[in-house]
Amino acid sequence: MADLIVALDVASTAEVEKIMGELGDAVSFYKIGLELFSAEGPDVVRTVKRCGKRVFLDLKLHDIPRTVERAVKSGAALGVDLMTVHAAGGKAMLGAARAAADSCGKGAPKILAVTMLTSLGQSDLEDLGIGREMKAQVTALGLLACANGADGIVCSPQEVANMRAALGPGTLLVTPGVRPAGAELGDQKRVATPAQAVRDGSTHLVVGRPILEAADPAAAARAITAEMLNG
Repeated sequence: MADLIVALDVASTAEVEKIMGELGDAVSFYKIGLELFSAEGPDVVRTVKRCGKRVFLDLKLHDIPRTVERAVKSGAALGVDLMTVHAAGGKAMLGAARAAADSCGKGAPKILAVTMLTSLGQSDLEDLGIGREMKAQVTALGLLACANGADGIVCSPQEVANMRAALGPGTLLVTPGVRPAGAELGDQKRVATPAQAVRDGSTHLVVGRPILEAADPAAAARAITAEMLNG
């Protein structure tokens, strides 16, 4: 069974507390990204953990190995369950993240490598001077990351099936860009429904606006979870 992670794409702890109150036991896993962490810092992680929820700290670390190593240890001290680094940080940085997690013992965060942001399309790769097709680029970065210590990757729903085949059954595949049938796409370009993402091999689905902007967020979360189960 894949896990549903709700993206806390808000800017204050007060909004986080309101969301968790509305969602109640419909959701047990939350993503804290750069916007929220920049506004509220580590205390917002502590707030979510005190409520008995799991945390995906999505800061997409991309720095020299020593800095990333220390950041992973700081995340572990907060009790986060998942953390992201950029696969493009290279072998030494990925290895430093792995070593840091290993040094924290049981309960250390799983390390996820970001391949290509779901807001990017093929034309964006061309702008960056990358000649590969998107699928080939994601595959290359995913293989690099997992060969150098990542527990899994973040990839769009459109790359999940290919990455499951490339990386095998034990790898975490965390999938943003998930939209229930009929939902608006927003700024996401590479999307799929929850059922399709699960069928293709996603282990975690990250959903934000379709839940947070729903008239009844808890009902929306339960509907997505039901769709995942039927995938």
